[in-house]
Amino acid sequence: MTASTASKETLGFQAEVKQLLHLMIHSLYSNKEIFLRELISNASDACDKLRFEALNNAALYGDDSELKIRVSFDKEARTITVSDNGIGLSREEAIAHLGTIAKSGTKEFFSALTGDQAKDAHLIGQFGVGFYSSFIVADKVTVVSRRAGLPANQAVCWESSGEGDFSVEMVEKAGRGTDVILHLREGEDEFLNAWRLKSIIRKYSDHITLPILMAGEKWDEEKKEQVPSGEDETVNQASALWARSKSDITDEQYKAFYKHVAHDFEDPLTWVHAKVEGKQEYTQLLYIPGRAPFDLWDRNARHGVKLYVKRVFIMDDAEKLMPLYLRFVRGVVDSADLPLNVSREILQESKDIEAIRNGCTRKVLSMLESLAESEDPAEQEKYARFWREFGKVLKEGVGEDFANKDKIAGLLRFASTHAGTPDETVSLKDYIGRMKEGQEKIYYVTADSFKAALNSPHLEIFRKKGIEVLLLSDRVDEWVVGNLTEFDGKPLQSVAKGCLDLGKLEDEAEKKEAEKAADEYKELLGKIKAALGDRVKDVRVTHRLTDSPSCLVSDEFDLSGNLARILKAAGQKAPDVKPILEINPNHPAVQRLKYEETRFDDWACLLFEQALLAEGGQLDDPASFVRRINDLMLALSAK
Repeated sequence: MTASTASKETLGFQAEVKQLLHLMIHSLYSNKEIFLRELISNASDACDKLRFEALNNAALYGDDSELKIRVSFDKEARTITVSDNGIGLSREEAIAHLGTIAKSGTKEFFSALTGDQAKDAHLIGQFGVGFYSSFIVADKVTVVSRRAGLPANQAVCWESSGEGDFSVEMVEKAGRGTDVILHLREGEDEFLNAWRLKSIIRKYSDHITLPILMAGEKWDEEKKEQVPSGEDETVNQASALWARSKSDITDEQYKAFYKHVAHDFEDPLTWVHAKVEGKQEYTQLLYIPGRAPFDLWDRNARHGVKLYVKRVFIMDDAEKLMPLYLRFVRGVVDSADLPLNVSREILQESKDIEAIRNGCTRKVLSMLESLAESEDPAEQEKYARFWREFGKVLKEGVGEDFANKDKIAGLLRFASTHAGTPDETVSLKDYIGRMKEGQEKIYYVTADSFKAALNSPHLEIFRKKGIEVLLLSDRVDEWVVGNLTEFDGKPLQSVAKGCLDLGKLEDEAEKKEAEKAADEYKELLGKIKAALGDRVKDVRVTHRLTDSPSCLVSDEFDLSGNLARILKAAGQKAPDVKPILEINPNHPAVQRLKYEETRFDDWACLLFEQALLAEGGQLDDPASFVRRINDLMLALSAK
């Protein structure tokens, strides 16, 4: 490497990088060796990118078509160097990639930090900030890189001591690719050891498909020590793990490969490895992570399945290989049939890709089914953990994947009145197994929180009769019940919509009593409706309440109150649908209203407003509600 005539330029780091470097240098010392895993992973990515670009421009290889990674160290200079002959960096790319962090992940990265050094170190790769882990062991990092296709004098030298700035200058470099040179801090000499470096490589990077080379060593009997052999040694297995037979792969190797493709430090929850033969031939190695990624709720974020064709890397965010509701899946798909120059445009239209996508979707759902239906407590706990991390996302599939809707429905879990706690969930199959004799429907209630659902006045008659009700409090649940109308032949029915029909669970005496109350209170219902005006669609006697004086329900085909609030909170205009007010004729407040004359309108408004609050709604005029309550309390106390 020689400097060109271009002058050296010093630039400042992005503010987030400064914060990150301070964290690396001063906090994350619990697992220093991760720096080598991250640098080798970056080198592997650089080679994959060259391979992809060279599909349309073979000249990028020049006279060096054998891609590889090299790790070396110099005891005297106290440096470690990780080199690759991949795509390399131009001057602009070096500044952009090494001086800034993608804005999308920065905030989430820092908010995810726990203060626990071991756990925080695990986040480094996941958030795409692995290069900066070099500063855990180095007080200066030098990067010399030449982008494929650029002349030798267009290489760039990037250098920083991890403080507030970095320098860049144009230099000469004989071959393409990148050399990352770590100048070790005092006390880090443990890494200036071939055995130590090789053990780290085999621990974290054995699955890398490129050869990772180190200088070979041999025993010198005279010196009684290891000396250079003059030949290179391939440290890792350097073969595509997914292409090997399952019987030849250990669980530890599967886990190590997952950590590489997912940039995760934790073990996966489970995985599936299969070779599909037939009209399309492809291999799939798909993982369910043990923890939700930080960008899980960003539906536009990169997806986690890498596409290979005949073991040649094509792209690492092949969103067409997995539906959006399975965006948490990580792994690789290697096709034997797709053309090597496959592009994103081809992915959009390819029938082969559609078949691969369908096959991968079915395989993931079947993998989850086997966990969910297992009688092994360990497997059951795995599914419970999966549901805690990814259940809300899986629910999206009910409306997005018609072909697999029934299979997805069987995987869903909900809180219910059977358990009464948000952590203990039930499946729809469990619910049906506990249905009372004569029960024909699966009952549910939606609300904006578990407590609001559990304490909903709509549940009163169901508690009295011992009928289980599902408690739906996730925002996505309104989407679920809007698309899932039945399960196993049993219709799903909201307890807060339409006229309540308990069918065979309601005895004749109850029906007659309800009809009598409706006739007896007919005049009062008319007066309440007149007092409330256009705030309600109708007023009627309830069949749902046993303790509360009133509740609000929606017409059978109208938007529920909870969904209307969700749409409003999301900034969307919801249809102006009026609720129905139901009153409980057995409640003292309603019976008193029959004889109220002076403040009838206030009492009628109070019945409506407390029903609205009980279901989680918001009052249009809270001040008037408070004033009305105070006036009625004073009037009652005066008597």
